[in-house]
Amino acid sequence: MALTRIQNVIQPDVFDEYTIRRTMELSEIITSGIAKNDPQFDKLASGANTLINMPYWEDLAGEPEVMNDTGVTVPSAITASRDVARKLAFTKSYGANALASMLSGSDPMRAVADLFAEYWARQYQKMLLATLEGVFNSDSMSEKILDISQESGTAAYINGNTFLDALQLMGDAKGQLVGVMMNSYVETALAKNDLIEFVKDSEAAPRVPRFMDKRVIVDDSMPFDTETGVGTAYLFGEGAIAWGNGSHPSVLQTETVREGMSLAGEDVLVNRRMPVLHPRGVKWTEESVTGVYPTISELKDGDNWEMAFEPKAVRIVKFAFKIA
Repeated sequence: MALTRIQNVIQPDVFDEYTIRRTMELSEIITSGIAKNDPQFDKLASGANTLINMPYWEDLAGEPEVMNDTGVTVPSAITASRDVARKLAFTKSYGANALASMLSGSDPMRAVADLFAEYWARQYQKMLLATLEGVFNSDSMSEKILDISQESGTAAYINGNTFLDALQLMGDAKGQLVGVMMNSYVETALAKNDLIEFVKDSEAAPRVPRFMDKRVIVDDSMPFDTETGVGTAYLFGEGAIAWGNGSHPSVLQTETVREGMSLAGEDVLVNRRMPVLHPRGVKWTEESVTGVYPTISELKDGDNWEMAFEPKAVRIVKFAFKIA
């Protein structure tokens, strides 16, 4: 009797392209514009080494000289610095039994790919939140944090006024901030106070929550203490996170393995991802990494991060508060 196996319905090239595209469609950090998939970062993520060095020129500084009919100008030096991104690498596999119910569908490859896309969308969100936790655990990022959670009374609450204070950490660049990520408890509290507005980005799109005209991304992985009412929000600028999807001919992104020695036979579907999720302007220091690629815990380690750009050029702010 001929049986339909996973390897019969999975075409790796088609599966990989579809899954990656669907993952980005499902990820709110991509659809909100906070993270940008950059073809250049795809290329960098696919290159050699685990670190991506990105040199850049510092902005020009110093006062101009007053012109005179005598004397000569004194040239200043332009300074070079570098941003550093870290490649990540993760693998997930599922056996045939976990996928058996999907193989009866009219398009089993799409069913498997959709579920894997949803899985990776959740994992990328987890990687991003671990990265942001590490970034703001760095002493160099203290200027980008507003913590009012220990204030007395209403001064500790998130509202329109305190949110404006958080935006002000960007100074005259605050207009660059376009989105805010928060726990659903926080979003609900703001909605109860009529501070959440639902708008349509287009006629075909579902309504999108906005707070103080910023796109709201709701994720219950965001820190929130139900006992104390203390929560954290991240404010983002457009393209604050550079997203690259790496690949390499020697590392198969999708692989099916047939375990022929098992009594009934078993198929395993293996999915591999080599992304870059880099907060622009905050360089990776590689201070505390034990393996070839960092773990989620190591992404959270502030010793591995250091601000590279001037504060206004880093389009991320952390805001800690209480809800009313």
